[in-house]
Amino acid sequence: MHASKKAQPMNDKTDWARVAAITDSEIERSVASDPDTFIPDVQWFDKAQIVMPKTKEMVTLRLDHDVLKWFKHDGRGYQTRINAVLRAFVEAQQH
Repeated sequence: MHASKKAQPMNDKTDWARVAAITDSEIERSVASDPDTFIPDVQWFDKAQIVMPKTKEMVTLRLDHDVLKWFKHDGRGYQTRINAVLRAFVEAQQH
């Protein structure tokens, strides 16, 4: 790998002493009070299903420059984002 391709160190501002001082009970209280916390129970696991990703087909697609630029704005994964938008459109048309 070329020197210019090496990962640059991040400017880490984490207060690691503060992180290390947090007790397990403080973490548990914080998790319990977070409305976005989801802790799966036995019933959830009983109903869970493995869903394998669908295979994708390689295609050549011509897009307007500004449309492609918009999808690429957030970096890697832009093709997945384009696919998600197209999937949402197809599913909306099927209902």
